[in-house]
Amino acid sequence: MATGGGLTILDGSQLRGAELHPVVPDGAVTGARLLQYADSEAAARLFGIVLPESLRSAARRRMVGDGDRFLEQDFDDADSMKRKVCEYLLALADELADNPLVISALDGSALQVFLEDEDDFAMLAENLFTDLDADDNGKLTKKEIQNALALMGPEMGVPPFSGYSDLLNNILKKHGAEGDEQLGQAQFAQLLQLILQDLADVLAEKPIVVIQNVKVANGSKIKLLLNNEELLDREIESMFEDWNAKKHGGYKDRLQELFKAKRLELGLPPTESNEAAAYLYDQVFSGTGEVDIEDLTRDAFQAIVKDLMKKIVDRLEENPILVEMGS
Repeated sequence: MATGGGLTILDGSQLRGAELHPVVPDGAVTGARLLQYADSEAAARLFGIVLPESLRSAARRRMVGDGDRFLEQDFDDADSMKRKVCEYLLALADELADNPLVISALDGSALQVFLEDEDDFAMLAENLFTDLDADDNGKLTKKEIQNALALMGPEMGVPPFSGYSDLLNNILKKHGAEGDEQLGQAQFAQLLQLILQDLADVLAEKPIVVIQNVKVANGSKIKLLLNNEELLDREIESMFEDWNAKKHGGYKDRLQELFKAKRLELGLPPTESNEAAAYLYDQVFSGTGEVDIEDLTRDAFQAIVKDLMKKIVDRLEENPILVEMGS
């Protein structure tokens, strides 16, 4: 699934859309070795991205449970190996459906936006200089340019140093951005401009795909609740207790506040500084009508909450909301 702004959501659909015909090794291999082939197959279908170990471990648990018996097991039959690779890819797809990743291709275009507008670049350079000038003495050393690139990061079109240190350090060295020679703000901006232009040119020839530091609110947590009656009953019981404890506010406002208070458990985005999230709440709760709050039974409350959950899932599946990590 793709989003605006050059971002793509890896939600598992990329591993389901095409018929799976994985390449497997000749001869006998262990389960651990077979998973390496499976990870390579996944990366080939996911724009070259190597998925985080936490996600891959979760997919392995979905497939074979805990323990290392599968990893030590020997496989020598091509058909059985292909089946296991396919099982793993589908387990990855399930994990990504519940915990999507957001990626973007760094192709230099984001950097060119700054470089082609003098005012935008001047503001960028000034902000970076100010952030890095901790002593407020109006001077930075040349080697601080590396920290400026780290501050920009993938969100502004710069690859992370982890994984791409050779590329970035070669460009820094080429332009003499090392050592303790001090620069004023104008000199800092001039050197930064040369480095960013060089980096933009390199990325234009060979783009880099990176995982962005954002989460995706797509309704997956609520779907898990709706598909598990025991968990759903437990959550609604907790919400009903909170509802009865809150004695002020109108019906619609109380419902909204209840869902916002439970947003982490429900996988909902925060509304602060997020227009898409605020719009989601407005749309979902605008048609709730009114009921007699004092006589609201537990069963009636459950029906209302389940209906709201389904509406939220429908909207988030259609329009997922991106949330910065830590929000």
